[in-house]
Amino acid sequence: MTFTLVQRHRPHPSSSPTTDAHARIRDWAEIQERMLVPLYEAVYERLDIGAGTRLLGLGCGSGLALLMAAARGATVCGADPDERRLDLARERLTAVGAPGGPALPARLGLGGPESPCIGEAAAESAFTVVTAFEPLSALGGISPGAAASTLAAATARTERGGAVVLAGWGPPERCATSGVLRVGARLADPMGSPGHRREAEPPPAARWWPCGRDDLEELAALAGLRPDGSGRVACPFGYADMDSAVRGLLSTGLFDAAERVTDPIQVRKEITEALHPHQRADGTVWMPNVFRYLICRI
Repeated sequence: MTFTLVQRHRPHPSSSPTTDAHARIRDWAEIQERMLVPLYEAVYERLDIGAGTRLLGLGCGSGLALLMAAARGATVCGADPDERRLDLARERLTAVGAPGGPALPARLGLGGPESPCIGEAAAESAFTVVTAFEPLSALGGISPGAAASTLAAATARTERGGAVVLAGWGPPERCATSGVLRVGARLADPMGSPGHRREAEPPPAARWWPCGRDDLEELAALAGLRPDGSGRVACPFGYADMDSAVRGLLSTGLFDAAERVTDPIQVRKEITEALHPHQRADGTVWMPNVFRYLICRI
């Protein structure tokens, strides 16, 4: 069983209006990323990931999903647009002599499947599985067209009949966190946010929006992929205290636009207010969520 209630972490100074970028990346790796472990496990179990699997993780982040696949015996490669997250992934996946570590060093590249090291890995042997657990934010920003282009580039390096996995939020009514994420979407609108900077244009940053019933299927169709099954997985977000909850959610990047349009202090305050209904008597924060995945074939 995977525990999603995270341990307490030393809080960042609340007087600072901004958070160090490296600290936020650490918050993602230490607090937030593990919330998606049930999703990774469900996908890997369904696809029987193991020895003989050559897996490419698009938007691999700090490498937890790759590490789990490597622990099953898979040969893994990963790409991500954030160099700081990749640095953490390298720490996890290239540690010499780590117990249960991957037999072969993982190849990790900045960007997407066009990264030279990913091309080198594919030249040796085509990938059998491609994962995009956060397709729109990881595959070219908020544009489905850009995401589909990145997926198409990845499938060109994948063997015929290989699997491509897309995943995302489930219906908003089954995701308690959706109410909190709407705070970021509202504050990111400069004309609708209190204390907005009128001279600022909306920054080109990832934002959250409700997921449509067929969003993953539509993205697959744009990329020329053939759906071959889907599933839903419970991924509750559990935090030891309010500070950990706020830091974990901020680490997702879904509030970055809001922080630029308003200010970090206002964003943190409104996230805290939105989280209060989910705080238990013992101080922990618990939000049930459902994530959805789609398996496609090339």
